[in-house]
Amino acid sequence: MIVDAHHHLWTADYPWLAADGLAPIRRDYTMADLRPHLAAAGVQRTVLVEGGLCRAAETSRFLALAAHTPEIAGVVGWADLADPDLRAMLARHRSGPGGDRLVGVRDQVQAGPDDLLDQPGVRAGLATVADAGLVNELVVRAGQLPAVARAAAALPESTFVLDHLGKPPIGDLAGWLRLITPVAARPNVVAKLSGLVTEAGPGWTRAGLRPYVQAALELFGPDRLMFGSDWPVCEVVATYEEVVAVLTGILGGRPADVFGRTATRVYRLEHS
Repeated sequence: MIVDAHHHLWTADYPWLAADGLAPIRRDYTMADLRPHLAAAGVQRTVLVEGGLCRAAETSRFLALAAHTPEIAGVVGWADLADPDLRAMLARHRSGPGGDRLVGVRDQVQAGPDDLLDQPGVRAGLATVADAGLVNELVVRAGQLPAVARAAAALPESTFVLDHLGKPPIGDLAGWLRLITPVAARPNVVAKLSGLVTEAGPGWTRAGLRPYVQAALELFGPDRLMFGSDWPVCEVVATYEEVVAVLTGILGGRPADVFGRTATRVYRLEHS
């Protein structure tokens, strides 16, 4: 079974979509828009990830959608990791429609300082998520990767999922390797092969992405890597099908771990 471990849905009024350069994706995106891409790529199940609205209502809406959408096997919802009411909020999500589809929590860490994950309140939130049996999903900038390594070391009972390989600066492989290697050394960190075309920007090439994918394979191994389309963010520079094709080309096929088994195990999708 092929699993897309990272996609979004949103409406055109999400505030961050007003930024320059995002006009191509400044519209509503629904499951009806995604289904043809899933069929074309042979993807059976997906993980729907919070879309930067940063409101609990979005998570509730996504869970309710997942409850009657067979393709959505799991939802990574938004939460403020420093919220003292975090435990109660997670319980409310789980008791609502589709609550059994909640598999992880993601805050917009990338918008904070480099040491955000070191802050006591945030660390407490990460521990709360882990105590709830959920994955701590991290969207970070490359400069925040040292804090990711420290958080993973401090919370070995938590499973961390690193989105987009930590957003490497494409073109500075050596610099990214220095930052990602300590993260990969933590056995409780899993990484997503996602978002790379966007990081590379217009004019991206398979040759330009290959060293990052190959390095990730060497550092994490296929059993700690998972494919994610990052659709529809990817549509700024590439189609869904192009994202699948470039990863398939670099990997020489669709390794079962990367394209499904890792996501199924990490997010416990077999129980959803």
